[in-house]
Amino acid sequence: MASEIAIIGAGYAGMACAVELAHQCVAVTVFERSHTLGGRARVVHKDGHTFDNGQHLLLGAYTELARLLRLTGVSPRLLERLPLTLHVPRQLHLRAAPLPAPLHLAVGLLRAHGLGWRERIAPLALLRYLKRARFRLPAAMSVAELLSAARQPARLRNLVWEPLCVAALNTPMHEASAQIFANVLRDSLAASAAASELLIPRIDLSELFPVPAARYLATRDGEVRTGNPITALVPESEGFRLTGDPHERIWRQVVIATAPHHAAPLLATIDVCADLAAQIAALPTEPITTVYLAFGPAVTLPAPMIGLANGPAQWAFDRARCGGPAGLIAAVLSAHAPGDSIDPSVIIAQLEHELDRILPKPEWVQVITEKRATVASRPNQTRPGNATPRRNLWLAGDYVGSDYPATLEAAVRAGVKCARGILETLETRAGVERG
Repeated sequence: MASEIAIIGAGYAGMACAVELAHQCVAVTVFERSHTLGGRARVVHKDGHTFDNGQHLLLGAYTELARLLRLTGVSPRLLERLPLTLHVPRQLHLRAAPLPAPLHLAVGLLRAHGLGWRERIAPLALLRYLKRARFRLPAAMSVAELLSAARQPARLRNLVWEPLCVAALNTPMHEASAQIFANVLRDSLAASAAASELLIPRIDLSELFPVPAARYLATRDGEVRTGNPITALVPESEGFRLTGDPHERIWRQVVIATAPHHAAPLLATIDVCADLAAQIAALPTEPITTVYLAFGPAVTLPAPMIGLANGPAQWAFDRARCGGPAGLIAAVLSAHAPGDSIDPSVIIAQLEHELDRILPKPEWVQVITEKRATVASRPNQTRPGNATPRRNLWLAGDYVGSDYPATLEAAVRAGVKCARGILETLETRAGVERG
């Protein structure tokens, strides 16, 4: 007899799909090749230290992830909530006011340090431009072209829009999709004050959602099998057999919720999915590098997150302000050349220049590079949907078609949408069997 549903991959997309199904009393089994949950957003244990494989900034607009955090019992206190704040040492300080939208942004701009009057009103002009267009832009337009069309000053581009574009889309603004960037602005800056809040996890990325999700599944007849790679799918009359499943069961429905570079080889094992596998394999990707510098308690940043204006890193996080050890700084390099080697001494020199102080020698240093951290958000890009050419075989991941760039929210939304598609097929089949 065939078992019901197998999910391959215990990242945010796979666990979101599993939780949504379990919430509707559908038992699932999740297969994960690693012994750590979270996929490309996970905790790393190395050389006696514990840290995330990257920094993931959440927005108040990320409503689906917030819903699943509540569902799985995650306390809201585990997220540091900040008003929209952009701080670039000695150049810019912008903080949204504690007022309803759009006053929160307007007053924040009026009070901002480091901006001239033209630069203070330009962001509002950009939002008016987008609202007049109903947030619908030409598919071929880049973020750089959007900023030119909306007459954004060069200094504002350099200090605000380009860092936000790289942070949100992990794609340089001259290569980034204006439509996807507009979607992010629509649901954050142009929405409520709460939607534009910054949410920084106070615990590691595995503990934030994947681990509570696994506990949630365990209470609802679900199972997460770690250290269990699945290498191929074998179609059967009743479903699929998974190469690597030690019990050799047949599964009626299978969700591939791995990173795209793992999803493509799995799809390629199914003849009718060869073209889809090739499409996913061809999706352009961008790297993200995080340089962890443990300076000790004497080093703090002026804000939990600061912008860095003079490269190569674009952002720095004070992990002590978000539940980490005192003096641990995480510098982030997004959308850099994947072959670049990162010299921590260059990052230290950049921080010293930006902070205008000499820093002590770090107690320890770790450089973590995700070479294919995200799919690039480029104009005219076609992403696959949740369904595949093979019935009852599904996709979930941050690269699946979405309004959003490849973020944790995009991954979670793809997982939830996939689960709802599966639930529809189960209801249809149950109706046929009753008839």
